[in-house]
Amino acid sequence: MTQQPQWGINLSKYFIIPQRVILAIMGFLAILNAYTMRVCLSQAITVLVAKKNITGDDENDHAICEPDDLDEGGAASGGDYEWSEEVQGLILSSFYIGYIVTHVPGGLLAEKFGGKWTLGLGILSTAVFTMLTPLAINLGGSDWLIVTRVLMGLGEGTTFPALSVLLAAWVPANERGKLGALVLGGGQVGTIMGNLLSGVFLESYDWSFVFYFFGGLGVVWFVIFVFLCFSDPSSHPFIKPTEREYLVKEIGTIGRNENLPPTPWKAILTNLPMFALVSAQIGHDWGFYIMVTDLPKYMADVLQFSIKANGLYSSLPYIMMWIVSVGSGFVADWMIRRGIMNTTNTRKLMTGLAAFGPAIFMVGASYAGCDRVLVVVLFTICMGLMGAYYAGMKLSPLDMSPNYAGTLMAITNGIGAITGVITPYLVGVMTPNASLLEWRTVFWVAFGVLFVTAIIYCLWASGEVQPFNDAPIEPRSVDFEVQERKPELKLKAAEHSS
Repeated sequence: MTQQPQWGINLSKYFIIPQRVILAIMGFLAILNAYTMRVCLSQAITVLVAKKNITGDDENDHAICEPDDLDEGGAASGGDYEWSEEVQGLILSSFYIGYIVTHVPGGLLAEKFGGKWTLGLGILSTAVFTMLTPLAINLGGSDWLIVTRVLMGLGEGTTFPALSVLLAAWVPANERGKLGALVLGGGQVGTIMGNLLSGVFLESYDWSFVFYFFGGLGVVWFVIFVFLCFSDPSSHPFIKPTEREYLVKEIGTIGRNENLPPTPWKAILTNLPMFALVSAQIGHDWGFYIMVTDLPKYMADVLQFSIKANGLYSSLPYIMMWIVSVGSGFVADWMIRRGIMNTTNTRKLMTGLAAFGPAIFMVGASYAGCDRVLVVVLFTICMGLMGAYYAGMKLSPLDMSPNYAGTLMAITNGIGAITGVITPYLVGVMTPNASLLEWRTVFWVAFGVLFVTAIIYCLWASGEVQPFNDAPIEPRSVDFEVQERKPELKLKAAEHSS
């Protein structure tokens, strides 16, 4: 373990919050920024694209709701771009083409060189391309927009693998549920902010402001992150020595293992719990990406919400999802700590709750018709229950292999992200008229995917360290106050014996 510089020890006295918590907060903000930049186009596209004209004769066939009189703004009027539903689906899915590509390289780079720069540079590049989005639309229309979204995805693809490596290096096992849920909860809060603020900005400013604002926030985050955070405790110059010692005791070793053997690809890819984890990730991403990418379009095209109301009501489900994701993290830690359930069964319980519940309420929302209050309530419950994923299968890579957590997260998130390419395009193909009846079919397909993948996870998943980890880390619970008093107790025992 490298010697900590004296100036770092002096500076550490000014930090009240532990550095592992600061890292978790910055990780939370990293995902928050990533999601705001990712989802803001889902709102902006509703004002970019020319609105469909539905005649009275077609109204029954299309089953599109009338604008609500209570909605002062009226339904969104649309813009000047004549993009079909299929083209819109391709635009919204193009981000995930780039997103998939950098997952595995991002995990490997983070494991070898540390997660700090892998995460930071990825978010920075995404921010730059977000700010270039208005220029791409104005100069090249849908073609240039698709290219820009692919480039954004390339930058953001390193986010989750790099964060998994950082969490494995910084967070003790007995804090993994709450700090892991805090970090991963940034996705919900980012979606809330992306939808809510986009709705406000689109009503008050030109649509390009949305991209400049969220891209600018990403640049600001990068500057702060580079100063405050480091890849592991041993390389952090101004961590408190007491926290450094605590992490040594809890995690076993806090230095990054730069001499890891080659990634055991065969063992990982033939591991049954790994197959179950990938299955659950596919189910989660299928349901999640339909909601994140296309819920604003459903609100605008079917329920006829105004721009501002669309932003508000599209964000409510993610407020509930964030509350549940953080709460479920505390509950999962408590269940494991009290011995109510072991890690494996806790992860299965949370994953099952996060899949079966949303599947039912998602379909239920499509049968609520044009009752806009009931639809919003059902979607809110749907996404709220999905928050339990973040105390379930989302933490499985850390449980299964601390040494290769980045690679496991890269594989699962990368394969799951393929659904991000498929689902928005599939929704566009399945809803050429953007009707309620067409959307109902979309939700039934999601129901089937969520149920099947969750059953596979509940049968074969594991929360134990897998054999391919090579150097299992056995975290142990340590009473730090007793550990600090050990020299004093030993001295008293020596005096007594003499």
